[in-house]
Amino acid sequence: MKGELAHLVQPGAEIAVRVTPRASRNAVEVVEGSVRVRVTTAPEGGKANADVQKLLARALGVPKSRLALIRGTTARDKVFRIEA
Repeated sequence: MKGELAHLVQPGAEIAVRVTPRASRNAVEVVEGSVRVRVTTAPEGGKANADVQKLLARALGVPKSRLALIRGTTARDKVFRIEA
């Protein structure tokens, strides 16, 4: 899982993600060209967003501090930007 999406890493690149909270397991996968992230965390108090950021950063092979959530704080469809 670590670095499996490394080909997407470019400073300033935006990555659209579809999130499934309260999943049976944590996973990052590419389905039909879109990135899907499943987290076991409930979407309360930003905990699910933090877990999504952590899992996505691991899959991209970058520190989580380089990922910024720019759209979709309370939605299932989110957009993250890779900071330089």
